[in-house]
Amino acid sequence: MKKLYEKNEVLFAVLWILVYCFVLVPIRGNFGDESIWMTLALLLFAAGITIFVKSNHLEEKYGLTGWPKNTRRFLYFLPMWIIVTGNLWGGVSPAYKGTAQLFAVLSMALVGYVEEMIFRGFLFKALIPKNGIVTAIIISSVTFGIGHVVNLLTGQGNLETIVQIIFAVSLGFLFTMVFYKSGSLLPCIAAHSLIDVFSKFAVTSETADKIYVGMTIILAIAYSIYLSRLGLGEAKQNAHLSAR
Repeated sequence: MKKLYEKNEVLFAVLWILVYCFVLVPIRGNFGDESIWMTLALLLFAAGITIFVKSNHLEEKYGLTGWPKNTRRFLYFLPMWIIVTGNLWGGVSPAYKGTAQLFAVLSMALVGYVEEMIFRGFLFKALIPKNGIVTAIIISSVTFGIGHVVNLLTGQGNLETIVQIIFAVSLGFLFTMVFYKSGSLLPCIAAHSLIDVFSKFAVTSETADKIYVGMTIILAIAYSIYLSRLGLGEAKQNAHLSAR
């Protein structure tokens, strides 16, 4: 993996994404988020990513060295925390019972970490040197959203998948901008994991879901515009978002 990473970072990132999609989708489709098999598979992915990053001393490059210090500058990431609560707007009720709910929560927390690392970390950072920041932001964000089309293979409906893609693209832009401007991926991992975890406590409500998606799009656009007007701050000082 290290040789591929050194030779072609983009291909390295794409390989992680493909393996993630084609391994996790069948497991999710056959056993569900609430299964121990889903949790174990995600643990293996998370462990593989962590071992690679740590063994090659890439924590700084991928924004894992600490929380942004000047959070006031980023409005304390309030737009993200508002979006995080969206799955609970229609009510709160566990999706499963007993250990099944525990496995579902653990799986969703791991999804947040894994997806942020491969889309915001590996892919975004790999695209910067040859494509520039703007193109890298667009590609990584749209790829993250379109990647949710694989949910069709798990039996999810067409309309639900389309809405999920739009939702994910919006989050993709927001999270990528947060990572780029703050230099830390930790807020994105925390927000992504909480969104997914709370989805397993959500009460289905068509009205609440529509409001949630609409608010997410509005907040993502507004917050991304705000972030685009900020300087790089810590990211520039530490140079860990520079091309390497």
